[in-house]
Amino acid sequence: MLPDIDSLALFVRAAELHSLTKAADASHIGAAAASRRIALLEHRFKTTLLERSPRGVELTPAGASLLAHAKALLAQLNGMEAEMSGHAMGKRGALRVLANTSCLTEFLPDDLATFTALHPDIRVVVQERWSPEIRTALLAGEADIGLVMEGIPTDGLDMRHYRSDRLAAVCLPQHELASAVDFSFADVLDYDLIALESGASMMRLLTEQAVTLEKPLRLQVQVRSFDVVCRMVQSGLGVGILPFEAAKSIADGLRLIVRPLPEEWAERPMLVCTKRDRVPNVPTTLLLEHLLASSSEKQAS
Repeated sequence: MLPDIDSLALFVRAAELHSLTKAADASHIGAAAASRRIALLEHRFKTTLLERSPRGVELTPAGASLLAHAKALLAQLNGMEAEMSGHAMGKRGALRVLANTSCLTEFLPDDLATFTALHPDIRVVVQERWSPEIRTALLAGEADIGLVMEGIPTDGLDMRHYRSDRLAAVCLPQHELASAVDFSFADVLDYDLIALESGASMMRLLTEQAVTLEKPLRLQVQVRSFDVVCRMVQSGLGVGILPFEAAKSIADGLRLIVRPLPEEWAERPMLVCTKRDRVPNVPTTLLLEHLLASSSEKQAS
């Protein structure tokens, strides 16, 4: 017999609180009943999950393994319950959208806000991923719509143009690049750089251009967040490379200079993508049409 959900939830609480008594209180059951539930879990898996002591409980190696599985299972169940509650309230369905950091930071929030205002019966679930990860998830059927930067493999996907952004250098006001007249990416390569992790599509592009210029890409710091890049620049650790619109919204508050790269390759198309040959449902079609219409309106203005 599979372990019941309440017992797994109790186990997770006990592991996080390091106390079976506190976990029992949080689960609104008595201490004896909580102890019995954990004992039944240990009997089911034929191993000790929690080590008891006067100071509380600690995970055994088996307990640590179970904790990861239990958290993932409970998260999936929570998502299932949320989606089903949406149906119960009359929502037509939940759309799973994956977007890279640039789209999420720059254009997508406003477009999704207007979409949900127009279609309150459709629930949109958004997750942030790197562009290559989004392609993999779409092909696996784990998402309905993805927003990525141009440059990832397109096999198995239908792509449509969404928006564009331009890469920019971020520096302190007193930095040489802040007032350089003949400014280019070649100049930026003369300094230590602060950029995103290697999984970001931007990094592949920067590496290719550095190779073309026969100059090293002096990566001082690599992080996952646009905010952290700007904070590192503010601390004087180097020059940041970020999309212009996203960098400008953050850098203004930190009194940093943002200079768009003038090269043609620095303008990067953003794409809306879906799995090829997958018949879209009504919510997916509505969101695709909305995103593409928003893009057209932006370009016209």
